[in-house]
Amino acid sequence: MRLNSLQSLNAARRKRVAAVLLTDHNADERVILEGDPIEEPFAALVERAFRSGRSIAFDSASASGFVNVYMPAPRIAIIGAVHISQCLTQMARLAGFDVRVIDPRTAFATRDRFPDVLLSADWPADAFAADPLDRYTALVALTHDPKIDDFALAAALRTGCFYIGALGSQKTHAARTERLAADGFSADALSTIHAPIGLDIGASNPAEIAVAILAQVIQALHSRRPSLSWDGPQ
Repeated sequence: MRLNSLQSLNAARRKRVAAVLLTDHNADERVILEGDPIEEPFAALVERAFRSGRSIAFDSASASGFVNVYMPAPRIAIIGAVHISQCLTQMARLAGFDVRVIDPRTAFATRDRFPDVLLSADWPADAFAADPLDRYTALVALTHDPKIDDFALAAALRTGCFYIGALGSQKTHAARTERLAADGFSADALSTIHAPIGLDIGASNPAEIAVAILAQVIQALHSRRPSLSWDGPQ
C-alpha cells in the first residue's frame, strides 16, 4: 500500500467514512470514499463492497485486482434507559455493535442498570454535540417522551442514520409524525422511521422486543443504500 493511500484511509477512519482501496493490476491503486463518483467497470464492484462490507477480488478481460473495503464500526444510539434498552445493549454488543444509551432522566440512566455501557445522562442535543450521529449509526428511540425522542429522531433524519426506529403505537406515531412534519420533514423522510419499532414477530416482553429491534437494525444495515442524508430544513 502506498503512503498516500494509507493516509487517506486513516483520514476516512477518523471521520467514520467508509472507503475502499481499489487496486487495479493494469493501472494503480486509489482510495474511493463512499459517495465518490466511480466509473465502469468498477462502479458495481465498489457499490457491492460498500453494501456487503466485504473485500472483493476481480478478474476480467479489461481489469483485474482487488477492492479492499474499510467500514466504520456500526453503532446504535439508544434514547431511553428503559427495560428494553437493558436487554438490547447486551444483545447488540454480542452482535458486534458499539452501543451508547442516552437519557436525561437520571433515575433511569444509572450505572447499576447499565454497567459497562457508554451511558449519557445528557439531553440528546448535548449528547450529539459531543459525539455526533453519522450514517453508520442506528437511532433507537424508546422513551415514549416527545421532549426527548423528537429531537433525536429529527437529528437522525438529518444525518441519514442507516436505521431510525421509535417505540409507540400507530396512534402515538401518527402524532409524532405530525410534530416532525411541522418542523419541515417530508412524508418520504418520515416514512423511513420504523414505528412500531422492530420486526413483527409477536414480541411481548422487553427481551423479545429487543430481539425484534436488533433483527430490524441488522436487516437495515445489510440492505442500506450508500450515502443517504437528508437535505431539508436545518
